Amino acid sequence: MAEQLNVQLVAVEEKVWSGKAEMVMARTTEGELGVLPGHAPLLGQLAEPGQVRIKLPGGEQVAYEVSGGFLSVSGQGVTVLAESATPASAASGN
Repeated sequence: MAEQLNVQLVAVEEKVWSGKAEMVMARTTEGELGVLPGHAPLLGQLAEPGQVRIKLPGGEQVAYEVSGGFLSVSGQGVTVLAESATPASAASGN
C-alpha cells in the first residue's frame, strides 16, 4: 500500500477538510508546490488568490480557493491554515 499524507485544511472559522491524501498541491509566494509523502518539513506562505488541491487515494481530487495563510509540512503530515477556504467550482466529495 502506498504511503499517504495526513492532511488538514483549516480556515479561521472551522476545519474545512481533513483526511488521507496521496498529494497536496498549493500555490505559495515562492511558486507552485507539490507535497508527497516523505516531503521535507517546510513552511510556506499561500499566494493570494490561491488554490489548494488535494489528490485523494484512488485519484479523485478536491480543490479549495484559499486566501491568506500558510502551508506547513511536518513528519505528521500537511496542515493548511487559511484565512478563508471555499470549495472550488470543480471540487467534489467531502
